[in-house]
Amino acid sequence: MFGTFPIKDSQYASLSSITVALLLLTLLLMILKAHKSHRYPFQLHHCSQLDYMKYPPPPGPTPWPLVGNLLQMGDQIHLSFTCLRQQYGDVFKMRLGSLTVVVLSGYTTIRQALVRQGEAFAGRPDLFTFSAVANGTSMTFSEKYGPAWMLHKKLCKNALRSFSQTEPRGSGATCLLEEHVCAEGKLKQENGPDVAGIDPVMPIVTSVANVVCALCFGKRYDYNDKEFLTIVHINNEVLRIFAAGNLADFFPVFRYFPSPSLRKMVQHIRRMNTFMETSIEEHINTFDKNCIRDITDALIALCEDREENKDASMLSNSQVIHTVIDIFGAGFDTIIAGLQWSLLYLIKFPDIQERIHQEIDDHIGTGRLPRFSDKPEMPFTEAFIYEVFRHASYVPFTIPHCTTRNITLNGYLIPKDTCVFINQYQVNHDIDLWGDPDTFRPERFLGSSGLLSKELTEKVLIFGMGKRRCLGDGFARLEMFIFLTTLLHGLQIQNVPGQELDLSTDFGLTMKPRPYRITISSRF
Repeated sequence: MFGTFPIKDSQYASLSSITVALLLLTLLLMILKAHKSHRYPFQLHHCSQLDYMKYPPPPGPTPWPLVGNLLQMGDQIHLSFTCLRQQYGDVFKMRLGSLTVVVLSGYTTIRQALVRQGEAFAGRPDLFTFSAVANGTSMTFSEKYGPAWMLHKKLCKNALRSFSQTEPRGSGATCLLEEHVCAEGKLKQENGPDVAGIDPVMPIVTSVANVVCALCFGKRYDYNDKEFLTIVHINNEVLRIFAAGNLADFFPVFRYFPSPSLRKMVQHIRRMNTFMETSIEEHINTFDKNCIRDITDALIALCEDREENKDASMLSNSQVIHTVIDIFGAGFDTIIAGLQWSLLYLIKFPDIQERIHQEIDDHIGTGRLPRFSDKPEMPFTEAFIYEVFRHASYVPFTIPHCTTRNITLNGYLIPKDTCVFINQYQVNHDIDLWGDPDTFRPERFLGSSGLLSKELTEKVLIFGMGKRRCLGDGFARLEMFIFLTTLLHGLQIQNVPGQELDLSTDFGLTMKPRPYRITISSRF
């Protein structure tokens, strides 16, 4: 979920005595501004006093000078925001340092904002981290919403959909994504039987990374390959540092301080840049328009056909090529986290695993591996995946949104350029929606006929909603289904004797389960 772009070294220039003096002055001005802006915390230059008389700003906790509400958030931010929703409602405001944020909760409110008023909430905030990582070129982090951005997203989705579903040559699989995932799952089957007490994290990470590399670059790696392990390490480090947050996003004055974590992230991104540039250069040198091997080839073909493709002509070469980077990120971290949680729930609730085994035996049998076409015939397995999404809620917030114009929501005025947080965790644990949200119960998604209830599955929020919905959502659902059914087709996954399983987690961009180990045995 990141792009690779150049960053100026001057951002990390050392502080002079003059700079220190200016910083102190800035801090004083910020304190005065915080005190003055308590009554009208939004950006008044975007809204007239008449607007505020007609529509009040959202309610929220009183901010402290300078730090705002940062000290009230605690370590589990998603839980803090969910508690504040009980006091202030589905639309409330907070101030994080000097940044005013509106937090949206409640399925109806979020749908109203992101779908029915989608264009008004389709921007990205001007956060320092976003500009440092993406520099305006990434479709995921770019703040500018408009025709060029919409075409960029269309390009990403089409590349993912068409190439992942392209029929492979000389394979029994129905599409390339299925072929790659089945190959990884089968390898895990062959290497997995009768293994006790293993940590599943690295096998999951390497398998998912290999599928994404195969789709983007037409290449699967040996798990001991140095280049491959470097890619996995860099991606993990960037996501870890990114999830930790950056003070410069909330206190602009810190943009002028040296930031060891941001500098380290930049170094990792540059290393990823080198890999990406090398891979793309190899594709350009060996490109054959009559033999499109992967997503990178498909994008190169698009660049060469600019005169015939009016959509592509609106995008720069950099945007088109960096589309592959957005796709690379879209297929990575959320799937890894989803599989980690899935295995944990399978060993926590062995009766659920038994039902999935039975569904596999009834609809697939032992003569072949699972296919995407089996998905509609396996409603309980699908219900299990949705319940993992809901109960774990491992993506508690979407990437922050930003209003593109003055807008009213639930009777409150939200000015243009306001940063907006979407609390997906609250929706997934809303007692009014689910009745018993803390209970892991896949059957909740099955109707009286035993089929999947679309009315309920669409209320599970994990990939966002509306204009900025994660471009890899369909890709992730398919990959999760094939990975799980291929593993469970031939394997039994059990808890290690004496191991206490902990379903709690620490807050993060994606929330991973605490470490656990599994025992794998053959079913046949």
